[in-house]
Amino acid sequence: MATRGPGFSRTQTRRGKPCKNIFHKIRQGQVTGEGLTRGSQVPVALLEERDKRAQWQGIPVLLRRLHKSSHPNSDLSKIHSIVMELSSLLSMEAISFVTEERKMPQESISPNTYTFDLFGGVDLFMEILMRPTLTIQQNTPTMSDDLIKDCLSVLYNCCICTEGVTKSLAAREDFVMYLFTLMSNKKVFLQTATLIEDILSVRKEIIQLEEIPNLDSLVQSFNQQQLANFCRILSVTISEPDVGVDDKHTLLARSTQQKTSTCPSHAENNQVALLNIPGFIERLCKLATRKVTEAADASARLELEDWHSWLDNALVLDTLMQLAIEEAEQSSTESSDESSLSSSPLRHRLPQSMKIVHEIMYKVEVLYVLCVLLMGRQRNQVHRMLAEFKLIPGLNNLFDKLIWRKQPFGHILHRQNQSCDCSPEISFKIQFLRLLQSFSDHHENKYLLLSGQELNELSDIYLNANIFEMEALNNTDRNLVCDGKKGLLTRLISVMKKEPIDSSFRFWQARAVESFLRGTPSYADQVFLLRRGLLEHILYCIIDSGCKSHDVLQSYFDLLGELMKFNIDAFKRFNKYVTTEEKFQMFLTQINSSLVDSNMLVRCIVLSLDRFENETNDVKVVEVFSECRLLSYMAQVENRLLFLLRLISIINVQTLTQENVSCLNTSLVILMLARRRGKLPLYLSALREKEYSEKYPGCLLNNFHNLLRFWQHHYLNKDKDSTCLENSSCIPFTYWKETVSVLLGSGRSSRCAIATYIDEPYRDLDRDFMELSLETERTLFTSQTHPACGYNS
Repeated sequence: MATRGPGFSRTQTRRGKPCKNIFHKIRQGQVTGEGLTRGSQVPVALLEERDKRAQWQGIPVLLRRLHKSSHPNSDLSKIHSIVMELSSLLSMEAISFVTEERKMPQESISPNTYTFDLFGGVDLFMEILMRPTLTIQQNTPTMSDDLIKDCLSVLYNCCICTEGVTKSLAAREDFVMYLFTLMSNKKVFLQTATLIEDILSVRKEIIQLEEIPNLDSLVQSFNQQQLANFCRILSVTISEPDVGVDDKHTLLARSTQQKTSTCPSHAENNQVALLNIPGFIERLCKLATRKVTEAADASARLELEDWHSWLDNALVLDTLMQLAIEEAEQSSTESSDESSLSSSPLRHRLPQSMKIVHEIMYKVEVLYVLCVLLMGRQRNQVHRMLAEFKLIPGLNNLFDKLIWRKQPFGHILHRQNQSCDCSPEISFKIQFLRLLQSFSDHHENKYLLLSGQELNELSDIYLNANIFEMEALNNTDRNLVCDGKKGLLTRLISVMKKEPIDSSFRFWQARAVESFLRGTPSYADQVFLLRRGLLEHILYCIIDSGCKSHDVLQSYFDLLGELMKFNIDAFKRFNKYVTTEEKFQMFLTQINSSLVDSNMLVRCIVLSLDRFENETNDVKVVEVFSECRLLSYMAQVENRLLFLLRLISIINVQTLTQENVSCLNTSLVILMLARRRGKLPLYLSALREKEYSEKYPGCLLNNFHNLLRFWQHHYLNKDKDSTCLENSSCIPFTYWKETVSVLLGSGRSSRCAIATYIDEPYRDLDRDFMELSLETERTLFTSQTHPACGYNS
């Protein structure tokens, strides 16, 4: 019995009398190894008699017959009829379970599958599948492909319908490894891949790909269709486990975890294993960029709202599987035009649109694998390979016809983190945008997103501005950039302007464009995007569109900050768009409504203001400075102080995450610039006065002191993060470190140390912030106040 079902409790003894129930004896046998160990060993007469009352559909008797007929030297062809009979009893329950969208497996919903598992069917089928590994005899009976396929289908149906079966299969390391060897058999590949994907998704520990026998030759033996399906499995093996949304996501918890695990994770080892497979990345690039022929008749296209019913239909799924098998059989060599697919005898049974949906489904998995590899430790190696195999030009050629086709009527909008069953087309768009973001982010290969003509435009911008051309632009191999007049970046901006205002795509689109600008600010990159009306469009979305999505607004705040940083032309354009006080106040309201979302824009304005104040000899700067409402507003010290106060108030060490740690860095930027001008004591005095006026003396400055101690702990051990801070702010990281050290100074005489501004009764600087409890912190503040000091919003 593989699973302990709800009925087990009814078989227990009463008043200490020994239990005579057969199920109890089986359980005892499994524990002790003596007596009965599985339900199929129960006498037939007893099983048949009980079957009439329990309505077991003859499953225990069939399992008993199968057990007796499947010993190591038996003719396995004779058991196929029993397997098929069991399969028919279970398959209808699986189809019903999937089509009715059951959330949790239950005994009452799937009685046949539950009975099958209860009487040891799952264990027996595992033994039958692994029979070739259990004997060393040369002339052992072979299993037919059809028998293997049916056994796999039965196990998969059990995983769907009966709780706990998938976990029990996942616990058998030998069985999981054996399943991978079955993938070399093209006849059973899809059934095997589907079962493996289900099993790996519930494992607590990620499987080690390097332990799979002959991994290189196995992957190289896959045709393109099989490799695409294999990516569904790989996505589980190369991604770090999701730790959820609780405090494990905080930087404090991550820091503690990193201390305990210094070795590369299983996911990182698996990424290395894949990159070492000859030709693997090249084949993925071909899959991602393979063209799909559109239907000539628009009426043949499958509407997105219908896709779920198609894919839940078992007949359609079987047809697709058979189609893939036939394609593999007919294609002795891999073809990029899918001619073998169109010539398939089953081709007429599927609409043209299903072919497109099928193609999109596996492209999602391929793009996901490439995206994860781009974010891994071998990022530079992956970048070189993706550039060499022309992934970006290939995606550019697919953009209009496949990636960003016209949205069908009834497109549902989803928030960034909203859980939903998105259609393959929506998932494909999001995965494409995530890939572009990962590809461009802080990497010189970002210029591959442009065409040769657009690269010339960038060079002209540098020349006209009398600025040295960026080395990355000069080093870009023009043979690897996008074809035609428009590159991917320009196409992306065009579709972003046409997107519905609250569409979740806007979040990912803005993130992808922003990643192109990240790093050391590039005047030419900014002007290139300004010429395409990007700034005006962003301001429209923030001020005039009525957009309510926090995710979309945050992405536009971040993008606007990167677009305007140190660029006087951008501030001039801003002033031309924000022509009235009403518009300006709406802009400020949007910024202040969520400072966590907008703090990167605040940082950009503060940094730009500081630079422009030092360029008083530039006529254009002086002219824009005198007219721009935004610069005039931030030039007032009281306004910068107000931002500083709120930034420090909305975070504490226990609630710092990758999302809100930018608030701490923005507050540091404000204080670094103040220190550079000799005004740091003025800012610290103002914070102290605010504490006393709000009757929370010491709270704000103690909190900030703890935040800065954590900043040292976090950033002084992370080279990548420190480089990003330096490049994005154009402030040497040594000055960041010096400023933090000065603020944390212990001398009471220092006018630049936080401790100087905290009166002795309220000083609490010696606590170990690594041991502070989040629950303790929460008791200090009401739900209506900021987490740090209780200041009202």
